Amino acid sequence: MLTENLIESARELSGDIVSLRRAIHAEPELGLHTPKTMAKVRAALADLSLTWREGTSTTGQVATLEGGMPAKGQSRRVLLRGDMDALPMDEKTDLEFASTVPGRMHACGHDTHTAMLAGAARLLCAKREQIAGTIDFMFQPGEEGYHGARFMLEDGLIDPLPDAAFALHIMPNAPFGVLAGRPGPLMAAADAFTITLTGQGGHASMPHDCVDPLPGTAALVSAIQAMVTRRFNAASAVVVTVTQIHAGTAFNVIPDEATINGTIRTLSKEHRLKARELLTDMASHVAAAHGLSANVEIVEGFPVTICDPRAVDLGRAVATEIGGAEGWRDLADPIMGAEDFSYLLEKVPGAMFFLGVANEGEDWRSCCAIHSPRMHVDENALPKGTAMLAGCALKFLAEGFADQ
Repeated sequence: MLTENLIESARELSGDIVSLRRAIHAEPELGLHTPKTMAKVRAALADLSLTWREGTSTTGQVATLEGGMPAKGQSRRVLLRGDMDALPMDEKTDLEFASTVPGRMHACGHDTHTAMLAGAARLLCAKREQIAGTIDFMFQPGEEGYHGARFMLEDGLIDPLPDAAFALHIMPNAPFGVLAGRPGPLMAAADAFTITLTGQGGHASMPHDCVDPLPGTAALVSAIQAMVTRRFNAASAVVVTVTQIHAGTAFNVIPDEATINGTIRTLSKEHRLKARELLTDMASHVAAAHGLSANVEIVEGFPVTICDPRAVDLGRAVATEIGGAEGWRDLADPIMGAEDFSYLLEKVPGAMFFLGVANEGEDWRSCCAIHSPRMHVDENALPKGTAMLAGCALKFLAEGFADQ
């Protein structure tokens, strides 16, 4: 079997994987354009027989490996993806390779995703003569709300579409080295909303001469919470969160308007549409009750990340092959975070898996989660991720899905 000894081969690459991860971590980039990160990847893989493609909307690139063995029957194509962008936040770790750029940090683990994907590319290139089929390595920027995967698709970088696609996401507050996943909805759709309530400002000592937007704003925030608990079944995964309230410029001035910002997270198209409609109606009615006008803007975010059951079965098999029965866990419930790998999974069957990177031997429940300025990764888990990515590619190219 091609998947035999993958973990040993990946561990032999541990130095390369960690070095690339640390170099990326120290110099984080934001958004759709991460040229320094991409240059580090290209340099790390410069000696490999890969064909590279790049588009115009992002600095993301796709590297392609053509297997050296003739296919028996129809040749398959598989895609592996790693994201590259960081978050706009200050790092608060004491790592020797901590971010050197103020206000930027790889707090979501994209540095590890990129390094593990690069490791998988090297591992698979070494097996080229044993591979029948084609492997695409998708190095993608702009995952943190910038729709990088969608832009790369629109640029034609994923053309032809693969027959399957796989990705990994690290979890610093999950058991060391354990891989996890689930069929169906894995992560939520996420939309952003801005609600502006407009009245008439004036002097704080004379509210009767004004139309104060703040009482209406407070009422609306409370009404949003009741909307979720009273208009959706309690078993439905719907999360509407107010994250920002902006109003006023001085202690003695009633402002003309107040603005509320937040997110809507759902696991189905039906609930996504219903939540938007209810939020719009509620804002209008609450505003009217307070003599205000309301303007609601909703910015559509990533769709629901839905994993094909066949792809999850394949990933589970690979995880247990490289890590034993204890190396895999079935997730009981989706995670309400969002992920733009969902754009790929709308078009092709595939799956995303989680890799636990809590410090080995420590209580993973006490570790900082992703997006924490103190997030830490046990780098000894990274070869496991490389082996998982490579194993999924090899198993799919050799066997396809169970029903194929």
